[in-house]
Amino acid sequence: MATLQIALTVAGLDPQPFVVVDYQGDECLSHQAGLNGNPVYGFQYEVALASRHTDITPEQVVDKPVQLTLWRNGELVKRVQGIASAFSQGDIGHHFTRYRLTLVPALYRLSLRQNSRTFQHQTVPTILETLLTEMGVTEVSFSLTRDYAEREYCVQHRESDLAFFHRLAAEEGLVYHHEHDANTHTLIVTDAPDSLPQLERPVPYNALSGGRIDTPYIYGLTRHTAAQPSHTALKDYSFKKPRYSFQQAAQADGIDYQRTDSYEHFDFPGRFKDDATGQAFNQTRLEYLRREAEHTNGQSNEPALRAGYRFTISDHLDERVNQAWQVVRVHHQGSQPQAMEEEGGQGATTYNNQFMLIPATTPWRATPTPKPQVDGPMIGTVVGPDGEEIFCDEHGRVKVHFPWDRYSNGDDKSSCWIRVAQGWAGSQYGMMAIPRIGHEVIVSFLHGDPDQPIITGRTYHATNVPPYTLPAHKTKTVWRSESHQGEGYNELTFEDQSGSEQVYLHAQKDWHTEVEN
Repeated sequence: MATLQIALTVAGLDPQPFVVVDYQGDECLSHQAGLNGNPVYGFQYEVALASRHTDITPEQVVDKPVQLTLWRNGELVKRVQGIASAFSQGDIGHHFTRYRLTLVPALYRLSLRQNSRTFQHQTVPTILETLLTEMGVTEVSFSLTRDYAEREYCVQHRESDLAFFHRLAAEEGLVYHHEHDANTHTLIVTDAPDSLPQLERPVPYNALSGGRIDTPYIYGLTRHTAAQPSHTALKDYSFKKPRYSFQQAAQADGIDYQRTDSYEHFDFPGRFKDDATGQAFNQTRLEYLRREAEHTNGQSNEPALRAGYRFTISDHLDERVNQAWQVVRVHHQGSQPQAMEEEGGQGATTYNNQFMLIPATTPWRATPTPKPQVDGPMIGTVVGPDGEEIFCDEHGRVKVHFPWDRYSNGDDKSSCWIRVAQGWAGSQYGMMAIPRIGHEVIVSFLHGDPDQPIITGRTYHATNVPPYTLPAHKTKTVWRSESHQGEGYNELTFEDQSGSEQVYLHAQKDWHTEVEN
């Protein structure tokens, strides 16, 4: 029978003071809930430790690189590299002091910073790389099969870097897992199952799991099939193409076991402004909704089964099972009671896992993270290039600096072009008043979406004051404009004070009246 050994090392500790008593670990494609319901960002291990040292401090362990290893007959069969996110001291016994350590990927660090910022004209992979680099996660590899469109305006709104990372990745159909070597762990981001690594050899199925077999095996398989939405339809709107529907649809294949005519998932807005992006988003949504329509649960003592890996099952009586699968979730358990033998611990080291598989060719899509909703209007300041007073595009849109944007320079690159609501807007008729640089505006958001601002009002403040002092002139209704790059103004004022009623019209230069009979 094979002999197992579990070990753990912490960078900077010499000699290594810990022995592993047991561990529970969850691994998953992207972010999922672990066996205990807590969120897992690729992987998380809870490790029970013992040491003859009573004085090991959190400063020596927390946020330090950690390696957990499993050995079989003296050969390394599993390695987990990560960082210690938490460390605690338990009972102090006659020979040993108990400790616990939480082992997570460096990606976890993104959960510890919350931010609000904007990204302009960047693809999602580029934005993700920025987030990772800023938090020191440098061991990253992107394995992508398609091109990604630039996002004109993408806002991180009062959310952690990790929540923002997960939200954007899920929208684009990106998933991640980790690979481990002798020195570090690498975050692998991909968009297709063909990019996932493959185990070199099949893993046999053994229904008689109680026997003593030296070769690791799988047992206790249960196959599940469930009815899920059969097709999706997403729709959106763009003011640049107001009569175009932007509707996209996708239909699942190979689902003869369920109805296909009415199980439709429809959503609006679809969060896209062109057909190519809409098609990709729609397909990703369908693949997410159907990701567990056909899956298999099981157990094994094969430590090579890791989330994000593909492998082949062999020796099952049902040939439909003897195919290629991908691991989307696995819970690892290791126990080494003899590490505490001086305090009564006994028994051999054991390892087993419980897993969930889907067919190797089925794309696994991460759970969409809800986009933060802006819970009300915001104040902004109209901005533009130096030397300008009025800065707009052909649609009358302007640029705005938001007080929360710490990265903005308060110039013409502070935001996307933002539409301005007017009091009346028809086809070549209506009202038009462009907010000028320095004006304070009220910005609302379509569907509460921080990526879709629209100016719905303007306000005075302590330095931008009304044209007449208040409340002394509270009976005046005033329209006053200011000469562009000059000192003059045009004005139309109604004085409504009883006994002093007046209509006042001032033209700074020319007054032209045209009357058609």
